[in-house]
Amino acid sequence: MRAKSAATRRTSRRRDRELPVLTDEMLARAVLKRGGKRVGRPPLPDPKVAISLRLAPQVLKFWKASGSGWQTRMAELLAKRAP
Repeated sequence: MRAKSAATRRTSRRRDRELPVLTDEMLARAVLKRGGKRVGRPPLPDPKVAISLRLAPQVLKFWKASGSGWQTRMAELLAKRAP
């Protein structure tokens, strides 16, 4: 059996039972960082919402035939009609 490398050894002498319990509030405030840089995208102020939408086959065929980016164009047209 191979010896453990230095990277796998525990660096703290504190026992696991002495560690604090992570609460939902603590996890909500957590920021993931790698190499001092934040990981992931910053949250959007007005994020889009995923939905399920049933359309007639000819409607979907029309939009797909309009080429790449049809979902964005459909969303823009719907946004113009929104109050």
